[in-house]
Amino acid sequence: MSKRAAPESGFGDHIGEMAKSVSFRKAFKEFAPERWTVGTYLAARMYEVGIRDYFAVPGDYNLTLLDEILMNKEMRMIGCCNELNMGYAADGYSRAVGVSCAICTFTVGGLSIINAVAGAYSDNLPMLVISGGINSNDIGSNRVLHHTTGLAKKNQQFEMFEKVCAYAAVISHVGNAKHLIDTAFHVMLREKKPVYLEVSCNLAASPLARPCPFFYQGTSQSSEEALELAVTAASKFWNDSVKPVIVGGVKLRSHKCIDEFERLASKAGCAVAVMPNAKGMFREDHPNFIGTYWGTVSSPGVANIVESTDLYLFVGPIFNDYSTVGYSALLKKSKMILVEPGRVTMPDGTMFGIVKMKDFIDRFAKVVVPNSVSLETFKRAHEDVVRPPLSAPDSPLLCKHIIQSVQDVLTSDMALCVETGDAWFMGQKLKLPPGTQYEFQMQYGSIGWSVGALLGMALGLRGKKRCIGLIGDGSFQLTCQEVSTMIRFELDPIIIHLNNKGYGIEVAIHDGPYNYLQNWNTPLLIQAFNGETGRAKTRSASTEKELRDALAEALDYDGVFFIDANFDITDCTPELMEWGARVATANSRPHKDAEEVL
Repeated sequence: MSKRAAPESGFGDHIGEMAKSVSFRKAFKEFAPERWTVGTYLAARMYEVGIRDYFAVPGDYNLTLLDEILMNKEMRMIGCCNELNMGYAADGYSRAVGVSCAICTFTVGGLSIINAVAGAYSDNLPMLVISGGINSNDIGSNRVLHHTTGLAKKNQQFEMFEKVCAYAAVISHVGNAKHLIDTAFHVMLREKKPVYLEVSCNLAASPLARPCPFFYQGTSQSSEEALELAVTAASKFWNDSVKPVIVGGVKLRSHKCIDEFERLASKAGCAVAVMPNAKGMFREDHPNFIGTYWGTVSSPGVANIVESTDLYLFVGPIFNDYSTVGYSALLKKSKMILVEPGRVTMPDGTMFGIVKMKDFIDRFAKVVVPNSVSLETFKRAHEDVVRPPLSAPDSPLLCKHIIQSVQDVLTSDMALCVETGDAWFMGQKLKLPPGTQYEFQMQYGSIGWSVGALLGMALGLRGKKRCIGLIGDGSFQLTCQEVSTMIRFELDPIIIHLNNKGYGIEVAIHDGPYNYLQNWNTPLLIQAFNGETGRAKTRSASTEKELRDALAEALDYDGVFFIDANFDITDCTPELMEWGARVATANSRPHKDAEEVL
């Protein structure tokens, strides 16, 4: 990989602590426009919380607002091809930096981005969504305006964003603009979810008084009494168990508990697994790590250890039909200590509220009695996966070749962006070097997410990590335009295009003619995205040797590198087939008046 410049220090990875630091207050002073307006006030707040790149698609309702925000020369506007892709890019940027911003226009833009915002909401990602709004004089009037559904009603977009944002507000008066903006930022950082601001187009350049520095107060504190009771109760269940295990979930990241979780794991001495969407949030070279717990498609031997134990402590999980493999996971509430962001529940049903996840993990780690029985049991039964031999030079490319080829190039200064599909299961088979970032969208599972997300991650991690995207051809056809944005801004992701001529994940769940695609000549498409100035390179691979050669070339290239990896749609991981069959069973189960699931 070619050497890249070191990144500027940002604030997104330690939001909450930064408000107390000198560097945080310094960031406020670095942006001092000639005049303060609603737009420049917004820009100042964006810069203060660590946003250095923001995403935008212009429209007549947001053009003046964009002019005002562009006055901050320390931030860069990233123009995207459409609003949906822009939302996915903001999702990826938030995963890389800790916070993001996307700016759209009224209704025709807002209703396009809203699907991506819902996905960010599901994954607890701080994202500021700003929409240009109608002229404040038209609010409440009976006028019919363009970019609307043709009704006099003006708040349809606002009502929709309220459903997928932690906070939503319309800035239609200068007098309360500062309050609404600051409230949005506080809620976004506190709840770790998207927030929505709609700015009337005639107010974006309206004067405002110079703002004070932004001081983020953070989340409320745990109840000390409830915390102590929860730790005492958990200790009793732990000490009475024979072979407890610990399983980490995806909310470890959004609630800043990754370091505390590792300290607990080290102190407890037991077997430690992660749920699939928490992959990479616990070091895979840690002596206690046993792999991914994902029901019947877990890493080898992991489900046996987790499901057979007499106590499992789950920290920050999301249990849904995907993560439980169609509700087939053999988990019982009567054996579970469940640690969630604001409460801890014991196996007997006792629940302790007003207990922050971070506080509980930290306190429990100080008193936990080490118990290595589950780890020793795993080690006795576990057999290392045998590395497959290299295939003959002209033999067709297979899934197992893709997995091993990616494994062989992974380093700590890389980040993986994995699309919905068999890429999920390919990615789970990779052993991540320490520090390798791993991202995929499991809860929302929006096909097409990864192209935009890869753009956002590559921007947020520029100079820190080289991003690799594992993207199926069906997903790529939904959002491919944003590769042109990667080229435009001279980013350097490696895209492995998993080309099996269809929606492999849908085939595994329920096959039909709708799962098969027109096969594109994607290398030619990338050349079209290059235009006259782009430097993206493409290679096609239909054998293992061709893929390995392409990856070796990609590592030495300082730009977008696209590999069209061709294999048969009938070739997929066994885990996808197992998972797909069980999800299909869950989808088709007959109606019951009441059904209890985990």
